[in-house]
Amino acid sequence: MKRTFAVLSVATLAFVMTVAAFAQTPSTQQTTTEHLSKQQLNTLIASAKTPAEHERIARYYQAQASDDLAHAKEHQAMIAAYKANPTLSTNKNQASTITHCQHFVAQLQAQAANSQNLAAQHDQMARGAMGHVTPSGD
Repeated sequence: MKRTFAVLSVATLAFVMTVAAFAQTPSTQQTTTEHLSKQQLNTLIASAKTPAEHERIARYYQAQASDDLAHAKEHQAMIAAYKANPTLSTNKNQASTITHCQHFVAQLQAQAANSQNLAAQHDQMARGAMGHVTPSGD
């Protein structure tokens, strides 16, 4: 009985993760095109002067926010799946598992908000840098 329950739990989780992975919108997948390593990001942040450099940083943070929100949706789907599975309702670990997923939803949403804020700041810096860029002939 316990083995059957464990197999059903794993199968349900695998199904939810698969559905969540394919449920991402194309716009979310498109925003993740800005690939910078942490070292590249830090170097760019330390030296950014032009609008293009600040826009690149903003795109990085926008992509990070989109990724975080997509992962939060995956955990929300897992919460719904755990709550919907009648065989799990008697399991003492169900509440712990749901709380675990809720923690990740909150963390990922907070990270996304922070990344969106940083993206907005760099968009603003890009607009401000436009007035300070000199033509290449000077």
